Amino acid sequence: MSVKPIVLLGDPRLRLRGEPVDSFGKYLHDLLDDLTDTMRNAPGVGLAAPQLGVALQACVVEVESQLHELVNPRIVRADGEDRDLEGCLSIPGYAAYVTRREKVWVVAQNRQGRKFRLAGHGFLARALQHELDHLQGKLYIDYLASLDELIAVGGGEEGEEADEVAEGTKVLA
Repeated sequence: MSVKPIVLLGDPRLRLRGEPVDSFGKYLHDLLDDLTDTMRNAPGVGLAAPQLGVALQACVVEVESQLHELVNPRIVRADGEDRDLEGCLSIPGYAAYVTRREKVWVVAQNRQGRKFRLAGHGFLARALQHELDHLQGKLYIDYLASLDELIAVGGGEEGEEADEVAEGTKVLA
């Protein structure tokens, strides 16, 4: 549909919990299309409705050229641990090491309201957890002991270490 502005840290809409979706018509379809277009334009690998200022439980994740549209998603099982760099389109210019589950199993609905299951491991699991957190008003920085753990990336003025971190960071949403 169209590229929309992404809500940034400090905007209270980013902390809203998404309401369950109960209507699977044109409004939801347009929202999912806007999420996909905005995510790809950013570029990122995921985007949740609250990041467009919409308090609904809908998000998109695209890993390895596979687009997943998730409506009313929830994690039903998780296993293992994985610590890696994570960034967010709503917190541009920063990344941090975050520990998440290595594998997750998600139950969700598609744009027509049909239920489906999705299993993810590695980066897909991380992206799913990141986006589902957004639907609860939670950000990756909430897992940090201190904001001092944030690493500035992409500015070019921070030196070699920041450049290396920037190269290894995939922006989730």
